Amino acid sequence: MVKDLILAIDQGTTGTTALLVDASVTVLGTCNVEFPNHYPKPGEVEHDVIEIWASVRASVEGVLAKTGVDVQRIAGIGITNQRETSVFWDKQTGEAAHRALVWQDRRTADLCQTLKDQGVEPMVQKKTGLVLDPYFSGTKAKWVLDNVPQTRARAEAGELLFGTIDSWLTWKLTGAHITDPSNASRTLLFNLHTMDWDPELLALLTIPAACLPRIGNSSEIYGHTSGLDFLPDGIPVGGVIGDQQGALFGQACFKEGMAKCTYGTGAFILLNTGDTPKPSEHGMLTTVAWQLDGQATYALEGSAFIAGAAVQWVRDGLGIIDSAEEIESLAASVPDSGGVIFVPALAGLGAPYWRPHARGSITGITGGTTKAHLARATLDGIAFQLVDILEAMSADLGAPLQELRVDGGAARNNLLMQRQADLLGAQCVRPTVLETTGLGSALLAGLAVGLWDSMDAVVCAWQEERTFCSKLDASTRSNEVARWKDAVSRA
Repeated sequence: MVKDLILAIDQGTTGTTALLVDASVTVLGTCNVEFPNHYPKPGEVEHDVIEIWASVRASVEGVLAKTGVDVQRIAGIGITNQRETSVFWDKQTGEAAHRALVWQDRRTADLCQTLKDQGVEPMVQKKTGLVLDPYFSGTKAKWVLDNVPQTRARAEAGELLFGTIDSWLTWKLTGAHITDPSNASRTLLFNLHTMDWDPELLALLTIPAACLPRIGNSSEIYGHTSGLDFLPDGIPVGGVIGDQQGALFGQACFKEGMAKCTYGTGAFILLNTGDTPKPSEHGMLTTVAWQLDGQATYALEGSAFIAGAAVQWVRDGLGIIDSAEEIESLAASVPDSGGVIFVPALAGLGAPYWRPHARGSITGITGGTTKAHLARATLDGIAFQLVDILEAMSADLGAPLQELRVDGGAARNNLLMQRQADLLGAQCVRPTVLETTGLGSALLAGLAVGLWDSMDAVVCAWQEERTFCSKLDASTRSNEVARWKDAVSRA
């Protein structure tokens, strides 16, 4: 049997998508399986890893059934994941010590503020490229160790393992406890300059080194499947990368200065900065994009915590649409938002503001405001957040961005993409394949197992589907952005 397929597992915030990719970099099929988020208290977001694992299994079985391919054709597995979401689990049984704390979870906001007050943030930022924010895994790990009985003692004794979801999935598939630098660089525990766990950061957050995974490359053989009832033994897991870095790879943004935005639950812009970590002076993050053969590529990143989640709130919280797809036609039924501005700070504000206690606001409502205006303001709010991020990135680079490659589910929304181009004053380029996070992990796995011999195959496979060019004059754009910034200042 010729082994000519890669299985990619894209483990996200609201569901898991499995993809099958062939040697011509064609996606043969996908299957998405949702799972619940849990909200114990306001500002707290958790996942049950048993439910995550069930979604992984169901999505893999689903894509195999949908495509009808022989499982023996799978040459390797790639994993991409929601990055900062993290969990402790028993080294022997795999049982979680506590539900996974999701990247959106804000319960460590006070801890982050305490650390800032101690004056340690400049040291943390210099080493990690990150700011002290509840978004990242390190303070989540400390919270579990400090608040769940016996967890700290068990972690120090080596009985518990810790990791982001890629580590947990790799352990479940192969028994190997390992991660890659793209995920490690999101923990507040990883030093961008030594490319390893940092003893001073571990001491600051009181994290025992014994529970941490080994850090490998983003493309290498991590281990082989073993003891599963939905996949045969012996399939190599060969690619592991955080979801946003996976999208940067899947979008073939291999040259310095190329950027992409993924519209998912949140929206995330990454810009390739080459082989040197570039510190930001404007609220951006410095992160590892990927590491191949020991050579790291870095990126600047800006994150808007709420994007597709704002549309979900309009659907589930307000009930003015029945499905997420309906928002485009409803928003397009009015020429503009009628003066309504929606700041979707439903989980605080991310880059470049980093205000964990900010909350969403809707302003400019009049007696003439309709649900269509609210729908339009929701799409505008998503786009405006990314204008703030790209303005900050341009300031760091000293030059405006000319092109943004876009992907993710909401990139299908033509109205949102046009508004994004209008408000940026730059073109947004949409590829034929929007599942670029999973595609990136598939490409990395294929490189590891020899299905492709170079990254040229990735470049050749990337194809443009549509380009959105700005139709807004500079004066109008400036006025709209100014009104947005005023609303943000009051959120």
